[in-house]
Amino acid sequence: MATDIYGAIEVRDLIGAASPDEAPWVRCMDLYPLYPGGGDYSSLGCLFGIRNWTGWEPAADRRGLPADVSEAVRAEYEHDARIDRAVGRSTWISWPELRDLDMTATPSARGVLEVNEDGPSVCHYYRIGDEWPADVLAEYGSPPVGESPVGAPYGSWQHGSATLTYKKVTRNDVLGPGTGWEHVFAVMRALAHRFGQEGVRLVGWFD
Repeated sequence: MATDIYGAIEVRDLIGAASPDEAPWVRCMDLYPLYPGGGDYSSLGCLFGIRNWTGWEPAADRRGLPADVSEAVRAEYEHDARIDRAVGRSTWISWPELRDLDMTATPSARGVLEVNEDGPSVCHYYRIGDEWPADVLAEYGSPPVGESPVGAPYGSWQHGSATLTYKKVTRNDVLGPGTGWEHVFAVMRALAHRFGQEGVRLVGWFD
């Protein structure tokens, strides 16, 4: 069963507040359509530890809803949890945490093997540790980049009609341009100019 993210961007309402720290949080906008979701486990694992198949150190795993979450976002979460029993894991992350992520960081896996047999729409991905996956060896033989991934260079090769690509993965690969998360970052960055760097956060939950 697929896992998706739901949620919203919140900002602090500075109007009438004695200080930014006393300003209440208000719901600003949906995460969708800035980020459409769709089972992108690479980014969900990197940020939130969801289906973390490559072994990221998550930026914001299992924090729950913020204690001062806006009533609108709490109501939305509780509604989703009532109608979908799979919903029950929530978290949040501030704009400064997203802003300051080291985009060159890598997961614990040595890399990812992409097997493309019928064009870019039909790809299979494998986490690569210290050994090549047994089913890959059985189907495609020993990779020409080396009998072991340890010390093997990243690269691509052909096996019949299949293209196999062994590649290093960074946070920029799973959160950068082309992933959809660049739109979330851009909106939160813009909101921070209005509400302050500490006055913008993303609250999310998963099914």
